Amino acid sequence: MKTTATQTEQPGKQASGESVDAIKLLTADHRNVKALFEEYDSLSDRSVAAKKKLATQICLELTKHATAEEEIFYTAVRAAAGDAEDLVDEATVEHACAKELIAQILNMKPGEDLYDAKIKVLSEQIEHHVKEEESEMFPKARKAKLDLAALGEAIAARKEEISLPLSH
Repeated sequence: MKTTATQTEQPGKQASGESVDAIKLLTADHRNVKALFEEYDSLSDRSVAAKKKLATQICLELTKHATAEEEIFYTAVRAAAGDAEDLVDEATVEHACAKELIAQILNMKPGEDLYDAKIKVLSEQIEHHVKEEESEMFPKARKAKLDLAALGEAIAARKEEISLPLSH
């Protein structure tokens, strides 16, 4: 797994001690999860333990990202960029769909019917969501002159607090 600055150093800070721009932090999350999905795709059907570990990591990363993004970033974008309300609403619904799939995946085991299919659909949903966010919402957020450094610090700190629900 690739590590990001937020995993190896103080959350929300770069090695230089400067704050991380929220959009750069969220974009790094997007790249990290894409790499995890690609790694999952490369595993054979017999790699049950590796699939479970990777699927759990994907679910954790997406849960942290989506929760912090909704609570902090989307709230700020909605307040500052009046023309972004529909985008924020759509992104929130997309997150809800992803969370439903994440819950299903966490309650399954590799090899069960539809396990790989659910990972694949989650990957495709996230890919679509990322394209819209990066091409539409992020530019509106930059245009709204949000304090992206403060938002980045808040998002990184919130992500540190989030974990997956315990499986049954």
